[in-house]
Amino acid sequence: MKLKICGMKYPENILEVGALLPDYMGFIFWEKSARYCNGNVPELIKTIKKTGVFVNQSQEEILEKVEKYNLQAVQLHGEESVAFCSELKEKLPKKIEIIKVFSADENFDFEAIKPFENVCDYFLFDTKGKLPGGNGTTFDWSILKKYNSKKPFFLSGGIGMNELKAIEEISKTKLPIYAVDVNSKFEIEPGLKNKNLLSNFKRKFEIVNI
Repeated sequence: MKLKICGMKYPENILEVGALLPDYMGFIFWEKSARYCNGNVPELIKTIKKTGVFVNQSQEEILEKVEKYNLQAVQLHGEESVAFCSELKEKLPKKIEIIKVFSADENFDFEAIKPFENVCDYFLFDTKGKLPGGNGTTFDWSILKKYNSKKPFFLSGGIGMNELKAIEEISKTKLPIYAVDVNSKFEIEPGLKNKNLLSNFKRKFEIVNI
């Protein structure tokens, strides 16, 4: 499994966390977020895929941010349609990944994601809450037993140190989990990450991920 650290905001902190070499680093370009990134994003090592997070924003805005920040992935965290994803995929350079987010709870209908399979590179399952993301709580991962797609997905939603055992257990299943996405459980304040705590998590994550 890959590791994605999301909700980065401050240049110095971005570089500190970048030194830990996560596979993905997420920047939220939705203005209503407390982690809204509207400043400078320093140059990162090329193995880290810079991911822009958007919520019901126009294709024009997404394309502008992709070019401005040299993004390698786009995460759609709103109610974007299949048609929207398809059109965006056509407009983006081929190498840029599209990650479509779904808010999950015990009533989630996994059939609803089927139409998105051909227009996205990955899915991401986050906890259904008041906000589009960053709610700081996990959902019941047992509902993923109903997952009936071969599309690889990111596992997100309130993941912290206490979830390492659960990550180890779910990694033993046949689910196509591509990455784990962490954010709020490693924050000093919104957008500012605790580098030491993340380093500790990454070290243990790599052990359970062998």
